[in-house]
Amino acid sequence: NRCMEQVVIKVRNNGPYKVTGPITLIDADGNEYELPEGEAVALCRCGASTTKPFCDKTHSKIGFEAAERAVREAGAG
Repeated sequence: NRCMEQVVIKVRNNGPYKVTGPITLIDADGNEYELPEGEAVALCRCGASTTKPFCDKTHSKIGFEAAERAVREAGAG
């Protein structure tokens, strides 16, 4: 049953988000992407991919360094 499958999002060090599981991906204009069922997708996190929202490995060419942890807001906590 497709509804029972788990979606997993893995943050890759200085790279894309790897998304595995049944997902629907819709762009800012409301267009839905056709995704291969059962395959993981890598979503761009550096902002420089020419195949956005998908990763094209540009992050490694530009030396992208991600903040791997959320930063607490000033005054929070």
